[in-house]
Amino acid sequence: MTVPTPITKDKKPDLSYLESASKIVGRNLKRGAIVVYESTVYPGCTEEFCLPILERESGLKLGEFFIGYSPERINPGDKEHTIDKIVKIVAGCNKEITEKLAEIYGEITKVYKVSSIRVAESAKVIENIQRDINIALFNELSMLFDKLGIDSKEVFDAAATKWNFLRFYPGFVGGHCIPVDPYYLASKSMEEGYIPELILAGRRVNENIPIFVANKIVKLLIKNNKLVKDANILILGATYKENVPDLRDSKVENLIKELKEFGIKDIFVYEPLIDKDKIFGVENVKNLDKYDVVVYAVDHEKFKDINIFNLLKDGGIFIDIKRRFNKKCVEDKGFIYWGL
Repeated sequence: MTVPTPITKDKKPDLSYLESASKIVGRNLKRGAIVVYESTVYPGCTEEFCLPILERESGLKLGEFFIGYSPERINPGDKEHTIDKIVKIVAGCNKEITEKLAEIYGEITKVYKVSSIRVAESAKVIENIQRDINIALFNELSMLFDKLGIDSKEVFDAAATKWNFLRFYPGFVGGHCIPVDPYYLASKSMEEGYIPELILAGRRVNENIPIFVANKIVKLLIKNNKLVKDANILILGATYKENVPDLRDSKVENLIKELKEFGIKDIFVYEPLIDKDKIFGVENVKNLDKYDVVVYAVDHEKFKDINIFNLLKDGGIFIDIKRRFNKKCVEDKGFIYWGL
């Protein structure tokens, strides 16, 4: 069973999909069946939330059927880490079921057995929390170095020459995993009376990046004597990550919302992976023009052949969220460059 586990507007776990799917499975459950959950949840969710639904809907008790957990680890758009190369964590409600699941999943990939379902749930949820916190550190450092007038990429490149420096990259943190999973563990943590300060701090930093970028765009427009409300802006890419046609929790939406707060009306996106005339309330252009500001937001393969110099008006501003372009090259052409 692999269903979405999003969050509500107030950042609480939304278990409605999990509940609905568990009801359907429960109604069709046979004696001796094994129900395996793969959705990302908080520790204890499978046994405390899902199991009672299965028992109620089936009229059976655990032992007449069995449960297990094996977190789904597919990385959308990743052609290297395919399912046959990803280690699957497996855990059952008892040792016998754990061994059975290891045998089944072992037919397609390597498995790693753990002692309990709660351990497996915990291992999965912290995978994305770790990435969220590390990216948050680099995002915070980027904002700090911007204040200090220091090129953050140059700093990170220099620091990365040390053998044990862990390199992450600043940017928008969107999608249905990394920005969501921390709230699952945080919610469970606070139920137990423990406030996860670092986890929540990382979330606040990453959620603030689209606001920071929008403010930077406005400041650059003002600094270069351009009327903010009359500026036209093109955002290259709208999906939450490169080469994936998925708009869920894309921070491009937050960026657009923030730019609109400044009174900017002429905002456009160019998203070739999404066949829609409008995305996040703005036009998804088919024919590119010239713009006061171009924001390189998503590093799609399809963008490699785009000449950004043909997209900018004289003295135009190029915002390089992904840091894929050479600053000196852009500035030598008479444009303004800023990278996160």
